[in-house]
Amino acid sequence: MKKKLRLLDMYCCAGGAGMGFNKAGFEVVGVDNKPQKNYPFEFHQADALDYCWWHMKEFDAFHASPPCQKHSTMTKGRWQDRLKGHVNLIPETRELLKSTGKPWDIENVEGARSELIEPIMLCGTMFNLQTKYGSQLRRHRLFECSFDIQVVPQCNHKKGSVIGVYGGGQHPDRRIPATIGVWGNAGVSSKRGGITQFGTQDRRDAMGIQWMTGKELSQAIPPAYTEYIGRQLMQTLR
Repeated sequence: MKKKLRLLDMYCCAGGAGMGFNKAGFEVVGVDNKPQKNYPFEFHQADALDYCWWHMKEFDAFHASPPCQKHSTMTKGRWQDRLKGHVNLIPETRELLKSTGKPWDIENVEGARSELIEPIMLCGTMFNLQTKYGSQLRRHRLFECSFDIQVVPQCNHKKGSVIGVYGGGQHPDRRIPATIGVWGNAGVSSKRGGITQFGTQDRRDAMGIQWMTGKELSQAIPPAYTEYIGRQLMQTLR
């Protein structure tokens, strides 16, 4: 049996990105400085940069999702004080990945665009991600890749209900929110003011992730994003 190519999933959280690379054909190993009891693959609790430095020869490719709080809109404005103590790890991560001599990508939020070099943007609407109500997932994420991405699909934002990252709201023609965030720690579906609110299961369905808690979903990348990138990475390696 041909041995699978191995990918290190750095700052892995609960494994949304890792699952996408696994679907693309990689053997995935995750590393994070916090315990991740729901991570679906081999996991190591350690500093991601240190682990990569000591184990880089064991892997064929690397994915990194450095903490994004410094660049997130959720930590700006009235949350500005929360920026204190958040370190920008993108430059240090990039330099380490370059030193491996192997292909890699770095993922982050839209607010980090100035930190990333010629990133591509992926959105849930590019992969038809939605709830059972047909509410679109509009979760924009940027990817800086050391290898070529041949074709990038287009956003397909449609008028109507959305399950995204923007907070609450209502649509006058639907008994579900017009926009609701995949962040926080939602429970089951509920009703407020006659409007059905999205619950954790709705968020799981929209993200294409069934194993995470509501809190874990708030930091996750839909596997469809990294499966798309991973298939092109696999072509590069082969």
